[in-house]
Amino acid sequence: MRILVLGSGAREHAIVKALLSEGVDHDITAAPGNAGIALEVPVVALDPTNGDVVTQYAVDNSIDLVVIGPEAPLVAGVADKLRTRGIPVFGPSKAAAALEGSKTFAKRIMDEAGVPSGKAIRAGTIAEAIEAIDEYGAPYVVKADGLAAGKGVLVSPDRDAAIAHAEFWLQHGSILIEEFLSGEEVSLFLLSDGHSVLPLSPAQDYKRVFDHDEGPNTGGMGAYSPLPWLPDGFVDEVIDTIALPTIRQLAAEQKPFIGLLYCGLILTKKGIRVIEFNARFGDPETQVVLPRLVTPLSGLLLAAAMGELGSLARPEFSAEVAVTVVLASEGYPDEPVTGRRISGLDDVRDVTIDHASTAVSDGNLIATGGRVLSVVALGDSFASARARAYAALDQISLPGGHFRTDIAEKVS
Repeated sequence: MRILVLGSGAREHAIVKALLSEGVDHDITAAPGNAGIALEVPVVALDPTNGDVVTQYAVDNSIDLVVIGPEAPLVAGVADKLRTRGIPVFGPSKAAAALEGSKTFAKRIMDEAGVPSGKAIRAGTIAEAIEAIDEYGAPYVVKADGLAAGKGVLVSPDRDAAIAHAEFWLQHGSILIEEFLSGEEVSLFLLSDGHSVLPLSPAQDYKRVFDHDEGPNTGGMGAYSPLPWLPDGFVDEVIDTIALPTIRQLAAEQKPFIGLLYCGLILTKKGIRVIEFNARFGDPETQVVLPRLVTPLSGLLLAAAMGELGSLARPEFSAEVAVTVVLASEGYPDEPVTGRRISGLDDVRDVTIDHASTAVSDGNLIATGGRVLSVVALGDSFASARARAYAALDQISLPGGHFRTDIAEKVS
């Protein structure tokens, strides 16, 4: 197949690697890609959020399948443009992508579908926000309604911090004040063709920037898969009570969801609850889910795009475990320092490196953003996979760079 992968992060690098690993002679292009992706497949410098440009490129190059990685092109309606030209695309329409683009929309869909989630109050003014903050009490949960690159959520016992977060994000639109839910968090990806779903392997990510879940939220500092502590029947319960009701509600509203439904879940004492939905593969969870995937990824993505998932068996995964640790730039997530040289990648062994924010300048590999690299290790145990990941990080140099040291520690 001729496949175009849109995006420039570690998630897209992991997708490209999974497609290449199939042993089939796919013709893969990434747009715009990054320095690491460019070592594997051709990259094209086009704006992935410009639907007209992406569609014309796909037509001119006889693309068989477009895989949309990040959320911005989805919310911008790029999938819609592609579908008007009959190009198979893995990624929901603009209307369905509102499941991620608007937390208020997602809450309404969940309410209509009877999907279990936490209580929430929408606020459009600081007075409404403060009233809701005081109604729910500490710990306070304040979320930006729209896209915020993983930085729009605050969970804090500090009322002043909650109000300050509300004030900041109210400049950009409405916000949600939610009840605090306690329990283990789980990320579960489900492929959807608009009416059927197929689950991938559950994962757990680490959102706080520092060890022991300290510091502000980030886009994700690491992840591991599978989750040996999950109760039996967990995936089936999510499919029956969360994924299918959501997909069916969207279909009933003429907004079929074709792509990757990311269920951000929490296991509370009262059962499974939805924290959030995303409309695409998660980062960094993709980096630990796809390396364990045995079933060819391309066939799954094309079947979803063509409405044919119902004829496929559930994807198979290897018995190996996977751990990924994110190397971030100094100052991330607030004001990351960019332009610094990355070295030592040639010295790492027994891991793979998914590039997130990298470029080549004057012959040197440099960091161009906050999350720079994902170091991914497989093993027959979490202890061995962790040891490989952290041994590799010891070989990599990024001045001022930092990473968490406790990824998958509790299951090792």
